[in-house]
Amino acid sequence: MPVREGPEGFDAVIVGGGHNGLVAAAYLARAGRSVLVLERLDRTGGAAVSTRPFAGVDARLSRYSYLVSLLPRKIVRDLGLTFRVRGRTVSSYTPVERGGRSTGLLVGGGERRTREAFARLTGSDREYESWQRFYGMTGRVAQRVFPTLTEPLPTRDALRRRIDDEEAWRVLFEEPIGEAVEERFADDLVRGVVLTDALIGTFADARETSLRQNRCFLYHVIGGGTGSWDVPVGGMGALTDALEQAARTAGAVIATGREAVRIETDGRMAEVTHRGADGDTTVSARHVLVNASPQELARLAGKAPPAPAEGAQLKVNMLLKRLPVLRDTAVDPREAFSGTFHVAEGYRQLAAAHAQAAAGALPAAPPSEIYCHSLTDPTILGPDLVERGYQTLTLFGLHTPARLFAHDNEGAREALLKSTLAQLDAHLAEPLEDCLARDADGRPCIEAKTPLDLERDLRLPGGNIFHRELAWPYAQEGTGRWGVETSHANVLLCGAGAVRGGGVSGVPGHNAAMAVLEDSGGAARA
Repeated sequence: MPVREGPEGFDAVIVGGGHNGLVAAAYLARAGRSVLVLERLDRTGGAAVSTRPFAGVDARLSRYSYLVSLLPRKIVRDLGLTFRVRGRTVSSYTPVERGGRSTGLLVGGGERRTREAFARLTGSDREYESWQRFYGMTGRVAQRVFPTLTEPLPTRDALRRRIDDEEAWRVLFEEPIGEAVEERFADDLVRGVVLTDALIGTFADARETSLRQNRCFLYHVIGGGTGSWDVPVGGMGALTDALEQAARTAGAVIATGREAVRIETDGRMAEVTHRGADGDTTVSARHVLVNASPQELARLAGKAPPAPAEGAQLKVNMLLKRLPVLRDTAVDPREAFSGTFHVAEGYRQLAAAHAQAAAGALPAAPPSEIYCHSLTDPTILGPDLVERGYQTLTLFGLHTPARLFAHDNEGAREALLKSTLAQLDAHLAEPLEDCLARDADGRPCIEAKTPLDLERDLRLPGGNIFHRELAWPYAQEGTGRWGVETSHANVLLCGAGAVRGGGVSGVPGHNAAMAVLEDSGGAARA
């Protein structure tokens, strides 16, 4: 679409119409600023979209991002979003073979039921009591840290004082999380369930001294001030649809099919050149907010991009005719799959998978976690599918770094998917393949995405879902006041690569908008 610029240009041009860019656009437009959003694709949403990936099937899946934890209710309230999430009554189920029988650990359904599940698996109350103490501690940290995400960055010392718990600070911020897991829990399966939150999209060992696993763990347990991961009603696209509507209603101009190709700035005014079907157009702006990776920002500014952080995940979307029956007959599949279903994620299994991948081989027993969106929110399925009992499954695989796919992405993807599903089948009373729905062309309704696929589809450098390695949520040298600043005074990073970025949160978009409003004077209309 053609873009008409005012006589003095725009107050802000936002490069990229993902959820963070839309958050920033809505805040700035509500504050009376003139805003232009440039999106290279024909739709907004970025990775937070809902699509129908299977031909002729009325199933609108969250194709990439799929659960919500880090989105502050403040943003939803401030922008008047018509967006809801639903909690899950079951936190997780982890199947295992012990003593020649199929059993597992179901976390959820109330305190009494969870305690009994721990005792049945481990033979005593010890692990459950350790679990309660550990997550009591992380819950207190979440209550103190989560509200800071939409405030100016605290210093390290200020955040430490705010947490006001030296044991929690040591466990989460100073020592490898593996030490705390091994010290507090004895059961291998329980240890693994705890550790998984440190490994989502993060290729690291439990005891790695870089503490990248700690940073990943921290963001996964502070969400919403509780650490709970909720289901977006209507799928992830419901959020970005609501954000686009909020931005447009406030007056932002959103131009799709327009790819930014260059940013030039003197620190006071900037020019953004963007390309569409009608050729190149240049617009001026007082501020430019880049809702893309640090690598893309460098490219647009004509600088050498930094080395990408390696992604490490397998994302699989499935549609089933029915949920499979479990070998553990004590658990209803509708409960087991409504929470996070852990596969091959015992503590030793996770260590073995990491060691194999670090040595350059696909893990022999790939760890993964699965959940069923449609059990909590069936609105993503057409009425006919709901009536016939169809269900979705979303699988997220761990310890699959991008390097493993560099030589033969298609072959490695096929091999990894086969072995990942074999690990799941080991806990099912029927093959998953027998439960898969078929699309209009008779093909199984299943698709898999490697880090290289995500790099191609979404321009995620290295296939990293966080754009770069996650950073501690406090100020460090060069982070700036809000964690969105760059070397150019009027160019801000409002995507996942900002400090306190990563996940579906809107936090970088909010913080970049606040930085602009502070710089130019004024505040967003509540």
